Amino acid sequence: MSEASPDAAWLAGALAAARPRVVSALLRVFRDLDTAEEAFQEASLRALRTWPRTGPPRDVAGWLILVGRNAALDGKRRLARQAALPAEDALSDLDDAETPLAEAIDAQAYRDDILRLLFICCHPDLPATQQVALALRIVSGLPVARIARAFLVSEAAMEQRLTRAKARIARSPVPYGAPGPVERAERLSAVSTMLYLVFNAGYSAATGSERAALCDEGIRLGRLLLRLFPTDPEVMGLLALMLLQHARSPARFDADGEVVLLEDQDRGLWRRPMIAEGLALVDKALRHRTPGPCQVQAAIAALHARAARPHETDWAGIDALYAALERMQPSPVITLNRAVATAKVAGPAAGLALVEPLAGALGGYFHFHGLRGALLMQLGRSTEAREAMGRAIALAGTPAEAAHIRRQLDRLVGADSADREKI
Repeated sequence: MSEASPDAAWLAGALAAARPRVVSALLRVFRDLDTAEEAFQEASLRALRTWPRTGPPRDVAGWLILVGRNAALDGKRRLARQAALPAEDALSDLDDAETPLAEAIDAQAYRDDILRLLFICCHPDLPATQQVALALRIVSGLPVARIARAFLVSEAAMEQRLTRAKARIARSPVPYGAPGPVERAERLSAVSTMLYLVFNAGYSAATGSERAALCDEGIRLGRLLLRLFPTDPEVMGLLALMLLQHARSPARFDADGEVVLLEDQDRGLWRRPMIAEGLALVDKALRHRTPGPCQVQAAIAALHARAARPHETDWAGIDALYAALERMQPSPVITLNRAVATAKVAGPAAGLALVEPLAGALGGYFHFHGLRGALLMQLGRSTEAREAMGRAIALAGTPAEAAHIRRQLDRLVGADSADREKI
């Protein structure tokens, strides 16, 4: 043990950083998500009681695994009323002393355990919303109340959602051993998608505190994944994409909480160190010459970040990158995003030509009607623009989105009034 007593901030940070490693190891021991989570909580409580007096252990994760494992075994003994436990090797492959434990669990074991935990959270039988909620609870340790606020549901509803997700996993034949190379390759894409959904839940959150918390957590998990796969260009692209998008957060909303469009943002508020890190990752990923969807999206974000002023944005390059992304992952949402760049390069009519065929697929999507209304406004088709914007307001997911469309609608009405006065 060290002599220095850790402060509260250090304790909280150490426990948060160790959580994925500890919970994943305990999950391998007990084969049950609830047991692993409860064991980690008990170990954390003991750490908070003892470390301020004794100092932290040399191996924080090893100490927490050992204490959590023993606490869970004690609980099982109490529940079984002193009934004989299964053979020790059926419960755990961990030693009973801190130093041998730290030596036995090397970096590769941690890597496989954490990857297994991430694989379980993005179990294919779970809907995406349950995958994200489970990752935020099990891997990140966010309180249920905070997760519920992010998804705009009650705490009780989120508790039920998590319970259903755990029950579905418990009913599935989930292997808890180390994932093999083939499985790693097959599931890495699913894990990456799940982590980006965590980030995006924050990026789209209604309140500033939830935006910051979930975006930061998505980035933290992205860094964790990159430590597991330090040479994978798609993982580099994923982390770069999140960093470059989150770097703009201070400028995305005004003092009243209303949306500020990218072209209107104060770029002096952008977080330059975060941008520099993201750009370095993009450049490193692209040197592998194995382009993938995350790398292309990160390259698009990089072109926005490199533009010191809005008119310096390389819209032609962005249009070309979206075209490449369409070929990799055909999607109406990708085409909708490309339409913005196309309109900048070739005019609003060209952008609208890409947007109109998406009505069937995106008729219930706020951004479809918002972009269509903006393009119609630029083309002088005021009546159709007002109708599209009214539909966008009805579908807006947050008050800030609705307020943004209303401002555009107010400008359209003001322009129409001015035109009538000139006649």
